[in-house]
Amino acid sequence: MRAEVSAVAFRLFAEQGFEKTTVDQIAAEAGLSRATFFRYFGTKEDVVIGDLEELGRDLARRFAERPSNERPWESLRRAFDALTEFNADEPEKALSYVRMLCETPSLKARHWEKQQAWHDLLAPEVARRLGTDPASCEDPRACALVASALACKDAATEAWTACDGAVPLAVLIDRAMGALTA
Repeated sequence: MRAEVSAVAFRLFAEQGFEKTTVDQIAAEAGLSRATFFRYFGTKEDVVIGDLEELGRDLARRFAERPSNERPWESLRRAFDALTEFNADEPEKALSYVRMLCETPSLKARHWEKQQAWHDLLAPEVARRLGTDPASCEDPRACALVASALACKDAATEAWTACDGAVPLAVLIDRAMGALTA
């Protein structure tokens, strides 16, 4: 049911815009009461942002599954394949989604919070790979690598959106991350 409500919501967001779409409209179109909508989603923003939490866990899992002798930077890049696969399945839908995230202040703020959570999931994994204590504040390398990788991902996503997906997101992430190793 959650997926069906999301599909209805995304259709309404595409037709009317995120801000103009109400929870009552989403619930009515999905054949639910307002109260039932809130059993599935805490807020209207959660319809859009909700899957990002799971995506963050997938990034951390993919990083952890990479070969232990692989450079952390390369493992981070390969973990980002989760994002490129997610966006490659339905590129037009993904572009619309990213535009909505970038153009809606409340979503942009929540997206930033979720990316901070991604950072918090990835940094301990990177620290372990570097042989450092994830709880130590004396070695910022893991945090620097993760923050840099996420910044590269953001730059690539902005470029991907700006070119309407003409260049695959995976290529743009490779270019952005490659720029820091050149």
